[in-house]
Amino acid sequence: MKKVLVLGASGGMGYALVQELVQRGIEVKAFARSEQKLKALFGHQELVKICTGDIFNLNELLSAAEQVDTIFQSANLPYEQWDENLLPFFEKILQVAKTVGAKLVLVENIYAYGRSIGSKVTEDTPKRPHTKKGEIRLQVEKRIKNSNVQALFAHLPDFYGPNAENTLLHITFKNVIQHKKSLFVGSKKVAREFIYTPDGAKALVNLALQDKAFGQNWNIPGYDVITGEEILQIIREINGYKKPVFPISKGIVKLAGLFDPTMREVVEMFYLNEDPVVLDGAKYEREIGPLPRTSYQVGIKQTLEYMLL
Repeated sequence: MKKVLVLGASGGMGYALVQELVQRGIEVKAFARSEQKLKALFGHQELVKICTGDIFNLNELLSAAEQVDTIFQSANLPYEQWDENLLPFFEKILQVAKTVGAKLVLVENIYAYGRSIGSKVTEDTPKRPHTKKGEIRLQVEKRIKNSNVQALFAHLPDFYGPNAENTLLHITFKNVIQHKKSLFVGSKKVAREFIYTPDGAKALVNLALQDKAFGQNWNIPGYDVITGEEILQIIREINGYKKPVFPISKGIVKLAGLFDPTMREVVEMFYLNEDPVVLDGAKYEREIGPLPRTSYQVGIKQTLEYMLL
């Protein structure tokens, strides 16, 4: 792996992937829509070439993918666009990968697994999605597996970390750093899993460097499960935060959905805050090595420090 393309490079996991790849001396083409944001994030890094464009524009994707051997797909679309646009988007990525002869590394969520089975899910757990979005993700996976493109699928839980703004925990963190009253999505008493984006990026690159990893699914779990109450206790210990944090219930999300199309789509996935899916990472540790696992104390501290820059 000598030169790669990272799609969605200005997002949370995309940013972490670029940093991890550069640290390993790998040339990166960082692709996203906003040139201003890409320059702010990577303009000072010699191994990074900034590529701006529309992820729906095949010619712009092909231009960005010239001479790359691996494509990391970490871009995502707003929920309200999934029905119409997600599968066509991945069709374009497949076409690009075939044209340039690149491998695909896919940053996947946990939606296709469906509801929790009461224990950690492994890569062999049957995927029985019960939501529209889970069905779409499974359709995408099947389509890619039926192509001639070498691809690996990495399932990760919800993110948090530097530059990870479009995340559940960012909703809490953005007011915490200003010592204002804040919000927490879901019950603060339910234990669920989050992954620190630099850990996820390290695991993804480790997989991409192994030829045997392609053609397979991989689970990349977080450090451990943790409740909202435990997260807030860590925050209070880090910066002395004393303001109240109010839970956002499914009912509140439904109400917001009357006025916001994105929130209307969020309701369908709210089950993950009530009955979380937890990933089993034994396969990765058996075949690749120890999972990167930063403690929540360290990860949250570094995330808050980044947000204050």
